[in-house]
Amino acid sequence: MNLTPLHGNNRSSSSSHHLIPIIGGILGAILVVALISSIYFIIIFRRKKEKQKFMKTMSKDDTSKLKWISPLDDSRSNATTASVISSLPSDLCRCFSFAQVRVSTNDLIIGTGGFGKVYKGSIDDGATIVAIKRLTTTSKQGAREFETEIEMLSRLRHVHLVFLIGYCDEHGEMIIVYEYMPRGTLQDHLLYKNPERSENQTPLSWKQRLMICLGSARGLHYLHAGAKQLIIHRDVKSTNILLDDKWTAKVSDFGLSKVGPTPGDMGPTHVSNAVKGSVGYLDPEYYRRQQLTEKSDVYSFGVLLFEVLCARFAMNPNLPKQQVNLAVWARYNYKNKTLHTIVNPNLTWQITPECLRKFQDVAEMCIREHGSDCPSMGDVVWGIEFALQLQETAEKITQNNLSDDPQGEISDSTISFKHDGANALGSMYIDDESTTLNDDFSDTKMVDMDTKKFLGSRTTTFN
Repeated sequence: MNLTPLHGNNRSSSSSHHLIPIIGGILGAILVVALISSIYFIIIFRRKKEKQKFMKTMSKDDTSKLKWISPLDDSRSNATTASVISSLPSDLCRCFSFAQVRVSTNDLIIGTGGFGKVYKGSIDDGATIVAIKRLTTTSKQGAREFETEIEMLSRLRHVHLVFLIGYCDEHGEMIIVYEYMPRGTLQDHLLYKNPERSENQTPLSWKQRLMICLGSARGLHYLHAGAKQLIIHRDVKSTNILLDDKWTAKVSDFGLSKVGPTPGDMGPTHVSNAVKGSVGYLDPEYYRRQQLTEKSDVYSFGVLLFEVLCARFAMNPNLPKQQVNLAVWARYNYKNKTLHTIVNPNLTWQITPECLRKFQDVAEMCIREHGSDCPSMGDVVWGIEFALQLQETAEKITQNNLSDDPQGEISDSTISFKHDGANALGSMYIDDESTTLNDDFSDTKMVDMDTKKFLGSRTTTFN
C-alpha cells in the first residue's frame, strides 16, 4: 500500500530533472541575444560618434578651400558600399581618403551629369590637376555604375579614353578622380548649349570637328576590338566626349558599359539586359529587342556625327514633330538629297563637297535601323580618315592656288570653298560613275551600293 505514493514521487522528481536543462537553455539563449544586441548597439553608437567627430573636425579645417555639403545620407547602406569596394582594383589605381579629396578641390563645379557634379581640383601638392566626379543622392546611378566605371577604366589605357586616376569610398561617398580635360565636352563647343556665350567663342572649324570625330571613333574602336574583351560603352553622346588642351577627344563615362560576347564563341552574339542609354542616341533595335551589341554604340556615334555636322541637339521637342529626333530628320534629308539644308551655317563654306559626301555617307550608315546594315567602328574610323584626307587635299589645292597672293595668309578655319550652295552640295549624292541613287531603289539595293561605295576604295586597315 505504501508503494503507490513512492512511485508517484519518483515520477515527479524525474520530470523536474528534465525541465532544468530546458529552462537553462532558454535562459542562455536570452543572455546570448542580449549580449549580441548590446554589442551591435555599441558598434552603431561608436560609428555615429566617429562620424560626428569626423564631420566636426572637417568643418573646422581651415586648410580646406571647399565647403562640401554633408556626406550622402545613410540610405546607401554600409553593407552595400563595403561589398562594392571590396572588389575594386586598388592595385591598378589610387584610393583616396575623403579628407584628401575634400582638400584637393576649390569648390569649382565644372560640369554635371547623370552621376553627379564634377569639380576641378589638384593632387600631389598641386602638381596634377584633376576632375572629381561625386555621386549625388538624386542621381539615378549608384554603386553598380560606380563599380563598373572603376573596373573598366582601371584596366583600359588609350590616348582617346579618359584616364582614371583613382576613387574614394569613405563615409558613404562615391567619388571618382580623372585627368582634367580643360576644354570640357564636345557639346560645349557646338555653341547651341550656351547661346549666351556664343559671342565670346569661336565656333569649331570643320577640320577641328573632323579630328574630334576621328579621335572619338578610335577610342570606341579600341573598346570594340583593341581591348582583351569586347566592351560596349552604351552611352555614346557629345557630353561624354571630353577635350584636352590640344583638342584631343577622349571617350568618358563608363558607368553603363557592358562586357560583350567574345568574338568566335558559339554562344549568343549579344547581351540581353534592361535597356539603358540616352534619349535621342539610343539604338532603336536595342530598344525593341533588348539585345545589346557593339552596333548599338555605332548607332549612337552616327547620331553624334550628325550632331557635329548640324550643331543641334539629338532631341529637341521644341521643333516640328518631324524634326524632333535628329537621327530621323537626318535620315529623311539624306534620302531626299536635302541634307545640305540642315548643315550648320558656320560650316557651309568650309566643307568641300567631296568631304561632306563621304562624311554623311558614314553617318547615315551608322544610324540604320538594323545593326547588320551598320559598319563596324573600324570601318567608321577609316571612313572619317578618308573624309579628312579629302578635306586636306582640297585645302592644299586652295592654298597652292592662292600662294601667289600677297595677302594669302590662310588658316584651316578661314578657308572657304565658294560653290553654288545646294547644287554643289547636292552633287555629293552622285557616285564616281555618275550614277544617281534614285528614290525607287529598294532598301537592299541602297545598302549594297552604299556599302560598296563605303568600302570599295579601301586599301588600308586602320587600328
